[in-house]
Amino acid sequence: MIALPASTRIWIVAGVTDLRRGFTGLSAMVQTKLGESPFSGHVFVFRGRRGHLIKVLWWDGQGLCLFAK
Repeated sequence: MIALPASTRIWIVAGVTDLRRGFTGLSAMVQTKLGESPFSGHVFVFRGRRGHLIKVLWWDGQGLCLFAK
């Protein structure tokens, strides 16, 4: 289980995202589309085209974590 600080925001990115993107592509999307820093400690959730796959991008203080479900 991942323990998130109480001040952590969870951003759900609206629309469909090309989930072939990795760390750099999703980080760039956070910066350009949302105007947020991917290194802020907030959680960013992206949805695939068919809706059966999501990716979660999170900075844990030591590096970016990319989770897929």
